[in-house]
Amino acid sequence: MAYIEGDADTGFTITIDGPTSLFKASTRYGLSLAKMIPALLHVSKWSLRTKLQSKDSYTGGIKTSYFNLDDHCGLVTHYSRGKTYDSMLEESFAKRWEKLKTDWKLEREVDLIPIPGSVMIPDFRLVHPDGRDYLLEIVGYWRPEYLRKKFYQVQNADNNNIILAVSERLNLDKAGVDFNDTPAKIVWFKDKLNPKNVLSLLEEK
Repeated sequence: MAYIEGDADTGFTITIDGPTSLFKASTRYGLSLAKMIPALLHVSKWSLRTKLQSKDSYTGGIKTSYFNLDDHCGLVTHYSRGKTYDSMLEESFAKRWEKLKTDWKLEREVDLIPIPGSVMIPDFRLVHPDGRDYLLEIVGYWRPEYLRKKFYQVQNADNNNIILAVSERLNLDKAGVDFNDTPAKIVWFKDKLNPKNVLSLLEEK
């Protein structure tokens, strides 16, 4: 389980716990949670405080201790940074955008958008030299739980400059969502997202 709070200016606090912690103390998920540390080392500025519970070999009871670590620890991760794009759909869109003749710049690195208990991470940011900017989220994954989560994020993002690119092949009725019922601008696509359609939406008065 994870709970996220904060903002881009002051930073985010992520609280992670095992799923059974609501009911009783457990050491079952310690190793799994520890595996996130190599990924955390990719972040430029961070600090970690961990509450550890272990069985006392003398009393048989559970003892509590704390472990602290931060970005000055000197550790080097063995995890790769991963792919630049999360999907071929995103990569294809970015490469086709580069061929457009437009002042709008497509950026891959995007700030996190706070929502209650979590954050939304848009796929792209579109920035114009005159100061206008939009966040672009491509919705192409079909699972109902993913669609409901994405719908919730957009509804609660408190942001009026989001563009949603939504696949026409998704069964939105089955997921019980209607992305038109959000403050976001909508652009529909079938197999590939056409950059010209996004650009037309950006240039609407």
